[in-house]
Amino acid sequence: MMMEFLYFPEDKSLYIPSVIMLIIFMVGAAITMYLIKKASKKEEEKWKREYDDQLE
Repeated sequence: MMMEFLYFPEDKSLYIPSVIMLIIFMVGAAITMYLIKKASKKEEEKWKREYDDQLE
C-alpha cells in the first residue's frame, strides 16, 4: 500500500529551495534568540541596579 499523499521528487534539485528556506529560518531563529537573550540580560542588570539595595 503506497501512501499517495507523500511526494518525493526524482529530481533532487527540487529540494534546493526548501533547504535554502530552512537555512534562512534557522538563521533567523538563532538571531532572534540572541537578541532576546541580550535584551533579557540588560533587563536583569537594570532590575539588579534598581532593587538590589532593597534586598539587603
